[in-house]
Amino acid sequence: MSQRANAPRDRATVRRTLSWFWWVTKKKPFATFMAVFTSVAYTALLTYANTWIMGLIVDRVQAEPVAAADVVHIFAPYVIALLLVNAIGQTCSKLQDWSVMQLEMNGNYHLARLCFDTLSNQSMTFHTSRFGGSLVSQTSRFMSGYTGLVDVVVYSLIPTIASIICTLVTLLPVSPLFVVILFTLLTVYVVVAYTMYQRILPLSAATAKAQNKLSGVLSDAVTNILAVKTYGREDYERGLFDEADREAMDAERISMNAMMRRGAMTSTLITIIMFVTSIFVTGGNAWFGISAGTLVMMFSFTYQLSMRFNYVNSMLARMNRAVGDAAEMTKILDEPRLVEDAPNAPDLVVTEGAIDFSHLAFRYHDAAEDDYVFRDLDLHVPAGQRVGLVGRSGSGKTTLTKLLLRLSDVQEGRILVDRQDISACTQQSLRRQVAYVPQEALLFHRSIRENIAYGRPDATEEEIREAARLANALEFIDKLPRGLDTMVGERGVKLSGGQRQRVAIARAILADAPILVLDEATSALDSESEAAVQGALENLMAGRTSLVVAHRLSTVASLDRIVVLENGDIVEDGTHQELSQAGGVYETLWDRQSGAFLEGED
Repeated sequence: MSQRANAPRDRATVRRTLSWFWWVTKKKPFATFMAVFTSVAYTALLTYANTWIMGLIVDRVQAEPVAAADVVHIFAPYVIALLLVNAIGQTCSKLQDWSVMQLEMNGNYHLARLCFDTLSNQSMTFHTSRFGGSLVSQTSRFMSGYTGLVDVVVYSLIPTIASIICTLVTLLPVSPLFVVILFTLLTVYVVVAYTMYQRILPLSAATAKAQNKLSGVLSDAVTNILAVKTYGREDYERGLFDEADREAMDAERISMNAMMRRGAMTSTLITIIMFVTSIFVTGGNAWFGISAGTLVMMFSFTYQLSMRFNYVNSMLARMNRAVGDAAEMTKILDEPRLVEDAPNAPDLVVTEGAIDFSHLAFRYHDAAEDDYVFRDLDLHVPAGQRVGLVGRSGSGKTTLTKLLLRLSDVQEGRILVDRQDISACTQQSLRRQVAYVPQEALLFHRSIRENIAYGRPDATEEEIREAARLANALEFIDKLPRGLDTMVGERGVKLSGGQRQRVAIARAILADAPILVLDEATSALDSESEAAVQGALENLMAGRTSLVVAHRLSTVASLDRIVVLENGDIVEDGTHQELSQAGGVYETLWDRQSGAFLEGED
């Protein structure tokens, strides 16, 4: 798509970005007012009032000689005025800094919460399609974009506008012709600068996008550093990083070249403005009878203004960068949630734990129109029943459990828990009623204690230790130097696979939810640990509605019921005893795993 075709979308993104920034700025009305007021006052006093008073002093000196004895008497009011102007101006400068810090601290706090809430409430489909590192980078850039924009507006834009007004208002009575010419040149400057700003804005957004991609590539490689090293793929990953790094550098170069071209044009206009000013200053007294003090004031005011405009190039560049940095996160903030609570949705109340999958039809959001995982699936799980979900890979076992957790929403049909439609209840209340143990343990870079107590942070020390004991985790935990206070590393990398899984099972045991979902929960355990944990899980499942996904059929053989899935359909449903003799898919899988299949071949 061409840059011109992207322009309307980019302008819409800019408007949305600025609306978010204004939303957070309005939360501090007094600091906002002080930022504007002190910026104007600081500029007017220290730049213009000072020069105006000095112009009066020059005129007074030029009018007639002043005797030494009269210096204090004549010039004391001017000196006092200068003292007051500078004192008040410096006070405004410090208040300006205070207001900026207030706005930026407040903005960072609220924007960080906004991004966190948006990302944490997005669907798993959203997260599985993106680099975690890029999302972190986009959040950081969104916040830095706001602070960058506050800085440039308060320290550059507002003082520049104040300088224009002060210059034009002060010089209009003195030389209307000069003011008209100056105003015309400034208008041409603003039009040229803004036009080029509009052209460069997409380039800044492209630069930020390339840098976010670079962060994602780096994060992906670092997160999977063990795979990189064990397969000797450092050079390959370096190639990917180098490619992303070059793309970011190329985007920066294109943006830089565009800004340099704009800078050359605006600098030419500044030179013309100063040339016109020099003509008026040199001939002002002879042609228009303007006093020396006023000529000094004219030159100083115009010079100060031209210097402000000379920095407009860098000011717009910083504004471009600030808005461009925030653009990617703005698009994410405006992206609709694939899974969202209904307005005023009630909490799910589970008293029994019966589950009904009724006429279920589901396909993933990014799948083809006719690529359905389930079509008209029906499954009833009575309260307290322990059900195994088995089948070949891709049959829909794990997808079914994730739909129960409402990590995605179904396209047709309903999922009921105790006759309550889970899509009509809040997601948090649903998930607090389900203890979930996935195939890969989900651990935070926190202590073992915090990881076990994640579902019940108010649990006592005794309850945490008992959950760890039931999960066969207490023995290895007590051998660690810091015991339950041991930090597990990012995603639990300091623990072995079996240890991580036992900590995750301890978390589920402690959560004590009425519904239990085990998705290959014992797959990472050795035979001895599995046997010990299996006993704990048997106790945990007692009296609870349980869905157990397993490839290892010995895990589900003792359950009340086994459901066999094939291509999203239920092809068999019964006990282990019934299905192992039914001559169907389950018997084939069982024979293959138990060795009977090989014995039959012999």
